[in-house]
Amino acid sequence: MISDRLKVLSESATLAMAVKARELQAKGHHVIKLNLGEPDFQTPDHIKTAAKQAIDDGFTFYPPVAGIPDLKEAICAKLKRDNQLEYSPANIVVSGGAKQSIANVLLSIINKGDEVIIFTPYWVTYVEQVKLAEGTPVILKGGIENDFKVTAEELKAAITPNTKAILFSSPCNPTGSVFTKKDLEEIAEVVKAHENITVISDEIYEYINFDSEHYSIAQVPGMIDRTVVVNGFSKGFAMTGWRLGYIAAPVWIANACNKIQGQITSGTSSISQKAGVAALNGGLEPSKKMTEAYLRRRNLVKGKLDEIEGFKTNLPQGAFYIFPEISYFFGKTDGETTIENSYDFSMFILNEAHVSIVDGTAFGDPDCVRISFAASDEELTEAISRIKKAVAKLK
Repeated sequence: MISDRLKVLSESATLAMAVKARELQAKGHHVIKLNLGEPDFQTPDHIKTAAKQAIDDGFTFYPPVAGIPDLKEAICAKLKRDNQLEYSPANIVVSGGAKQSIANVLLSIINKGDEVIIFTPYWVTYVEQVKLAEGTPVILKGGIENDFKVTAEELKAAITPNTKAILFSSPCNPTGSVFTKKDLEEIAEVVKAHENITVISDEIYEYINFDSEHYSIAQVPGMIDRTVVVNGFSKGFAMTGWRLGYIAAPVWIANACNKIQGQITSGTSSISQKAGVAALNGGLEPSKKMTEAYLRRRNLVKGKLDEIEGFKTNLPQGAFYIFPEISYFFGKTDGETTIENSYDFSMFILNEAHVSIVDGTAFGDPDCVRISFAASDEELTEAISRIKKAVAKLK
């Protein structure tokens, strides 16, 4: 028998859709994959070169659990340079991606029954990781009318004596929304009134920010010791397969995460860590060029979706997703398939248009779907054209 712990976990919807898309592709169909959160760019050459050099230098032994010294120092320098945040290597824990980083934190600070407020729409794994830590997810939904962002007043009303943490991303997966400095200052004022609450700020899309400089809630005066900053290399440096993320946290949390990680994975790949040093120290020009491409693609996709009746969209300020509200189609049919929810809609689009997207239920909003624009302009143009033709059949 599998454990009760596993029984409460849901399968990753993004990975499940990837499986369905591959099955359709295996039957000979040209499927345009707009479901996974993965850059379509190659890792920059100077980062690859650093990894090759590490192999040639024989840097192939177990690294320290919390990360190699030069990477931790590079992370501290990055946080000071880009975020005006002062950390020492003792505050840093390097892990096998931001996903493991968040899991480490939750397993370190959450007891059974502790509540974790999750700003919604959320990244699919947040809720499942809280469950894994035996905590209670508290879903706090931001509506499209406020760019999907939860307000400070809404947060204040949701806090109870059992609230232990607040978890959110900015720029946000799946909506592309970005919390402004003012938004975060107001949220911080609410948090400061509750000394036992820790903020977990997922900033993995930091460099994919279209209209403003990234601002971290840890930058608000009085919040650096109340915040765990989660970041990594997958999105901004196109390093998804390298599995490299990190936290910057109060020392007591960093020590706890080091203890957890030491019993689960030990340190992450020594080669990846050397690549991470090159990424942080090698300049941001490749990242900026990728972000310019994402901005162009955002405008392309937003413009074309707005031409389709029934799609209601916000304007993503970061990341590489758009999260249209599609409840207009609920109850409609093409004569064979009736759309009852966003899962039905995403499966209809996959089977009819051969475009893979993800239903919003997985992200906490069943009226929406997530569409990634981490694809070429040509693929995006073709995909939206196919979607437009498919939904025209729904009456």
